[in-house]
Amino acid sequence: GFSPRWGVFFFLSLCACVSGCPISACPSGPHILLPLCTPRVPSLPCVTETPRPVSAMGKGDFLSPKAIANRIKSKGLQKLRWYCQMCQKQCRDENGFKCHCMSESHQRQLLLASEDPQQFMDFFSEEFKNEFLELLRRRFGTKRVHNNIVYNEYINDREHIHMNATQWETLTDFTKWLGREGLCKVDETPKGWYMQYIDRDPETIRRQQELEKKKKQDLDDEEKAAKFIEEQVRRGMGTSEKDAPVFTELSRENEEEKVVFNLGKAVSTSGATSSKASFLGPSALKTVGGAGSVKRKDPSRDSAQAKEKKKKSALDEIMEMEEQKKKSTRTDYWLQPGIIVKVVTKKLGDKYHKKKAIVMEMIDKYTVIVKMMDSDKKLKLEQSHLETVIPAPGKTVRILNGGYRGNEGILDSINEKSFSATVIIDSGPLKGRKLEGIPYEDISKLA
Repeated sequence: GFSPRWGVFFFLSLCACVSGCPISACPSGPHILLPLCTPRVPSLPCVTETPRPVSAMGKGDFLSPKAIANRIKSKGLQKLRWYCQMCQKQCRDENGFKCHCMSESHQRQLLLASEDPQQFMDFFSEEFKNEFLELLRRRFGTKRVHNNIVYNEYINDREHIHMNATQWETLTDFTKWLGREGLCKVDETPKGWYMQYIDRDPETIRRQQELEKKKKQDLDDEEKAAKFIEEQVRRGMGTSEKDAPVFTELSRENEEEKVVFNLGKAVSTSGATSSKASFLGPSALKTVGGAGSVKRKDPSRDSAQAKEKKKKSALDEIMEMEEQKKKSTRTDYWLQPGIIVKVVTKKLGDKYHKKKAIVMEMIDKYTVIVKMMDSDKKLKLEQSHLETVIPAPGKTVRILNGGYRGNEGILDSINEKSFSATVIIDSGPLKGRKLEGIPYEDISKLA
């Protein structure tokens, strides 16, 4: 007959077909392997799926709260010590920077840089210099500005080249380098270093030359107009002196003599002269003749004298301007080969401090190679590490700065109160000229 156990088995089989769960064979009887999740329900074609809410999005989604928070944190400048210049990646904290340093991409960049590190440093230095000068030219033009103001505006860009990846350690070193290369005019003040961009654009130079040419042409036109007016005035003054009447003082020698005035119009010059002679008498003629001889002037002679005086004064002014120009032609560099200098820096130790050396070779305007006079060793020093040497009177010196730069002469005397000296030039077209009041730092002893 039909066993109850088999009835249960068929019931369980029907349930398994509906739910989709397998049936296991067991000695004690069949069992259904129930799943850990919810039983599968057949999908209906008329039911549409609803979109997931924002809170249920994955971790890597663009609009997830974590992704938005990361983008907000990454805005603005971060700490420089957590920035990798090789990979151009900015990390937000120490743990992120540590993980980046151990990453495979960072290790590959290090292997590339280790092959030729100087090439990468030169590339970063060139990029830093170009971007810095472009900002200085576009933002400030040729105005004099503090170097720190320009640098603060430069680092506002998140993608800028950091200075620790270049050949310059500090902003002061970079400013001095710009001055040595002639890219900017730099000067040091108690408030720090200031710089001024030198515009060497051909279009700008051409525009400046056109403006100078126009100014010169305007000045030439003004001088021509002034000369024409002066000539007209001179001619007018010459004709007026010829036609102007001569007035004399009325005087008589004899008190009893009568004075008669002729108020009639003279017919001619000779008639007027004869009437004056007849009525005024001989004393009046003498007075008229004497006054005429005293007051009459030669306009051509006066104009020639004035012109000659004007020429002399203009020549004197030109000579004075040349002298002032020579005195004002000063530069911030004075090193020249063949002179004797003294080492004043203490960074090299007592072995070289206050020792004399000879300038052998010029690397640039501010850097030279010197040979020590006591040990014959060669050193590479900057201008700030050296000072001039003043010899005894009668020795040969060279002028290092000012309008007479490069001339050699004999040291005549030394003025200790004003820290200056007197030099007599002994060569060249200025031989024999005596120069007084030359500062100590503008002359040095010849080797």
